[in-house]
Amino acid sequence: MEKTIMIITEKKKFNLEYEIKSSPKILYTFLSEPNGLSQWFADDVTYRDQVYTFNWDGEAHKAKLLSAKENKLVKFKWMEDEPHCYFEMEIVQDELTNDVALSITDFATEDALNDRKLIWDNQIQYLVSVLGA
Repeated sequence: MEKTIMIITEKKKFNLEYEIKSSPKILYTFLSEPNGLSQWFADDVTYRDQVYTFNWDGEAHKAKLLSAKENKLVKFKWMEDEPHCYFEMEIVQDELTNDVALSITDFATEDALNDRKLIWDNQIQYLVSVLGA
């Protein structure tokens, strides 16, 4: 009898933070609105019934909006992803300096972690250029 061994690589949560020279209000529109997201995050973004459809190179990926707090954060869950996984973009403003940062929470397997971080680095760099910040 042949045995099949499945190796399950669990996705682990990670955090990244980027300084963004923008007001939380302007930044929030780029994180929450399809038009804003399609300017830096995906080629095209549509929204219907709490579900965002992100298109990259003609390939669609659906994510459910789990929560949104105006000018503060958006949290999405990829429909095809593991139950405990999500990605969140939170706007953090320093009370003393008013500096604005974007905190990213995402999940990746150990071997995909560096690639995922690099993707976020590139996307946020693109966001900063779109914002003109």
